Order: sequence, then structure tokens, then C-alpha cells
Amino acid sequence: MVNENNLTLEHEELEEEEKAESKETSQLVSEHMESLDFKELFEQNLQNVHLGEVVTGRVVQINSDVVMVDVGWKTEGRIPVEELKDGDGNITVAVDDEIDVFIDRKAADGELILSKEKAARLKIWDDINDACQGNSTMEGTVVERIKGGLSVDIGILAFLPGSQVDIRPVKDLDRYVGQTLEFKVLKYDRKRNNIVLSRRSILELEREEEKKKTLETMEEGKIVEGVIKNITDYGLFVDLGGIDGLLHVTDISWGRITRPSDSFSRGDEVTVKVLFFDREKERVTLGLKQLTENPWDAVMEKYLIGSIVEGKVVNIMDYGAFVELEKGVEGLIHISEMFWTREIKHPSKVLSPDKAVKVKILDVNSEDKRISLSLKQTTENPWVVLKEKYPEGTIIQGTVRNITNFGIFVGVEEGIDGLVHISDISWKHRVKHPSEYFKKGQEIEVVVLNIDIESERFSLGIKQLEKNPWDEISSKYALGSVISGKVTNVADFGIFVEIEEGIEGLVHVSELSHKRIKETSDLYAIGDTVSAVIKHVDSENKRIRLSIKDHESSSNKSSESQYLNSDRNIPSSLGEALSEINIPNIKI
Repeated sequence: MVNENNLTLEHEELEEEEKAESKETSQLVSEHMESLDFKELFEQNLQNVHLGEVVTGRVVQINSDVVMVDVGWKTEGRIPVEELKDGDGNITVAVDDEIDVFIDRKAADGELILSKEKAARLKIWDDINDACQGNSTMEGTVVERIKGGLSVDIGILAFLPGSQVDIRPVKDLDRYVGQTLEFKVLKYDRKRNNIVLSRRSILELEREEEKKKTLETMEEGKIVEGVIKNITDYGLFVDLGGIDGLLHVTDISWGRITRPSDSFSRGDEVTVKVLFFDREKERVTLGLKQLTENPWDAVMEKYLIGSIVEGKVVNIMDYGAFVELEKGVEGLIHISEMFWTREIKHPSKVLSPDKAVKVKILDVNSEDKRISLSLKQTTENPWVVLKEKYPEGTIIQGTVRNITNFGIFVGVEEGIDGLVHISDISWKHRVKHPSEYFKKGQEIEVVVLNIDIESERFSLGIKQLEKNPWDEISSKYALGSVISGKVTNVADFGIFVEIEEGIEGLVHVSELSHKRIKETSDLYAIGDTVSAVIKHVDSENKRIRLSIKDHESSSNKSSESQYLNSDRNIPSSLGEALSEINIPNIKI
């Protein structure tokens, strides 16, 4: 309020100056009273009556330093030419122009000293009073932003509160600086030189008038024009002329609109269609997409499944990318349909908004407004090429790229790895973890077991490079035959016995002994050598059942048989025994 304070001081100085001049004039009249004749005294008193008033005069002469103005008195008055120049230094009046001037004082030479500026200052208060009392408006220019509002020049500086700038709250008051607008005078105090203005009251009246006209012509189905007043996540509020309508986000475009603020700004002019109008509640629902035909009505005929079309990436999500095929029609490239072999953590690694792409139509659902697209299927499927190149049984070289607890991944082609499952590493050895046998970067030889194009799986094997030893187990170990081997593992349910390298058989706890057994570890330990009978051979499932109990039984039977065979040579009676004794003949 620095400018307003300066103006107050100036006004007070003006009043003091007027009082001093008036006093000086009275003294002069008193001193010369006796020397003046009646006519001169009359003229002098006439002039004193008009000092300090505002009158209308006519420009009679323009000099380099002063402008002479006839105010209807005996003498002409003069105004300093500087008061009548504009900002560029040009004189703003011409001879015979009528202007309002303030009768400031009389100079020593008898001429009147006039002021255009003082006349304007005094007149402005009359205008302010008329505007305040008569409910009229005043034009002013916004000078600067100050605390709480704006400073406005209406001839003198006035205050425009921030709440009175517009109907809605204004965040950026600086944009009004320099603008010339119409204002209403809410109140004023001439003594304190305070004037409070309002622009909001003018706008409210104008809006009410617009509202009446708009409501008279408003109807559903009508095409109207408006200005965007506010933007939210769920839509736009459009000023239709004294009444606001809602343009919901779903009615903006036939395509996908995630954030209206990405496509529109406050102050934008839009043409919309009235979808719904409630005259009583003064609610209006608008539509923008309804101004055009629904492009989804023709997508089934236009975008055939299997065809390749061009589009533009418009949005990227964690699960894929949306591609605009035409205005209002978008399709989704799922992340799984971006590349055949390359593993993608996020679509933004390979695609960016506004990028032009060629895609293949996988599926079209016009009812749900969904189109499934594929980027990878616009190129040849490398899995088809792989199957043709490597038939089952092909032996190839590869590099170990990754090791897991369930197998190893072997790189064969660029971007394609094959899996050697832990069960396909060895025929004979029980592999607990592949890292016991392989390292990353190791070159190994593998055989192709299967290539599943649909599931994109490449199965490899290592043990298949050798002949399956289990194919000969059945013929090599006949049922009932006895084997010897070392105990490799002791469990609660039995013991495992290695028959030959990599081939083990199980002696179940029930086949360990005829005697009752509490713990298998009470009888055997790892490394013990045992003999057992082959009870069953399952080559397909790689299982051999053994029995130590049966071996012991067969051993006992063999001993009994040998004992019985030896008993056959012993005489069964005393006579037979005596008959076998040779007794010599004795003569008596």
C-alpha cells in the first residue's frame, strides 16, 4: 500500500497548500482594500470565490512551457505543459479543446494558475461516490499485486481484494497485472483515501444473465460450445454460459483416456453434445465422443484376425503396451507377446510412447472394446526354426548359462536355452544338486530330447548320450540269483546296496532278517558288504528289490541238504552195520 500512502500525503499537502494560499489572498485583499476602487474590489472578491474549485475551460494557446486556458474570467489561466503530456511526451490537447481544470491560485502578474492533475483528482472522488451510490462501474488498470489482492489505478489507487477478483478463487493473481477491467466500488473513505473495489460482483451479474439465456435454449441432443473451467481425474467441467456441465472421462473419447489433464487445459474451448439435462437441478451431462461415429462398430470388419497393421504406442503399463490403431481404437500388446526369446522385465525397456509399430491382430472383441495384439508374431517363430534344425536325438554343443536345484540351462541358440533336468543328468548316480557336476560357462555335450513349440520349451539330456544300463539289468540279474555289494545308505525302512557302479537295490526292513528288528542300524552300517537274493527287477522305474532274509534261508536249506546227503551212507540198522564188518573165519 506504499502508493496509496504517498497519494494520501500528497492530498493532505494539497489541502494545506490551498489553505495557505487562501489565507495569503485574504491578507492581500485586506492590505489593498483602501487603495482599490469599488469595481476592482468587486472583481477581486469574485475571483476569490472560485479559488479551489473545478471548472471547465477552453484551450486558447499552447506554448512550449504552458498551455493557456480560458475559464470565463477576466484573465486567462495557465497550466504547466508537463501536466498535459502523455507517457511518450506528446501534448494530449489542442486549441479549442474543452478540459476540466482546478483553480489553484493567482500569480503575482494577475494570471490564474490552473492544474489539470488536481482537477482530475478532485473529480475522481465525485465519480467514486456516484459509482458507489448509483451502482455503476468504473474502469481501472491493475498496477501490481500486493498483500491480500491487487492495486488498481482508477485515477487514484484503489484496493481489489483477492476474493473479489473472480467468481472462483484465483491462484495466480499476477496474470491480471496490466489488464484494464471494469470494477464496482464496494466502499470508500475519502479522509483515509481508501477505496475497495470488486470485479466478482460484476461477473456474478453477467453470469446470471448468461444463465437465463442458456437455460432458455438448453435441451438434450443440442450441440453447444463452452470453455473448460476445471479439470479432475474423472472429467471436465465446462462453462456453457452461466451454467456448468460435466464432461465425464468416459464420454471424452471412444478410446482410452487415463488423465484428462494430459489432453486438455483450463480455458480451452470445446464443442460438446448435451446428453442429459435436469432443468430443476440445473445439471447438465455432456459428451464429446458422441459427436463422431463409434469406431468400434466397424472393427470386426476392419481388423481381421491374423492381419498385420500399423499403430502408435500411447500408453505403457507393467503388463504390456497399448497401441492406438486409429482415433478411439486401441489394442493391447501383452508383455508375453513382445519377443519370442528375449526375457522382458518391463515393456518400457523396448517400447516408448508415440513409437510407431507393426502388430498382428490376435483377437477382436468389439463388445468389450478389446483387441489383442502381438509384436513378436510379425516375425518368424524361432522355435519352429529350432525344431526343424534340431530333430530329437541330435547331439549338440552348448554352454551352461544357469544352474538351479532342478537342472541346468544350456545355451544353444541366441536367446534360446535348453533345460537338462536333474533326472536326465546320469543313469547311475543319484544327483543331489547339478552344481556338484557342472559350472557356469562350461562347454558340454547334450542330446535333444524334445522341442515344444507351443510351450516354448527345449528339453535336453546328458545321460542319453550313453546306453541305459538298466536295459540289461533284467537279463544280467535273474530272479533268485545271489549278489554281493556294499551298503550305501541306511534308512528306517531298509538299506540300499550297490550291486555295481551306479546300480542300487533296496533291502526292505522286512527282508533283512527272520528275527525281529528294532533299528536297521543295529544290524548294518554304510560300507558293510552283504549278500542278498534278487527278488524283483523293474527296469522301467529303475528299482531292484533284494532280500537278505531269503539268502539266509537258502543257505540254511543248503546245509541241511548236505547233512541229509551225508546220512544216506550210515547203516539204518545194527544188522546192516554188522554185515559191513568183515569178520575173519575162525576155526574151532
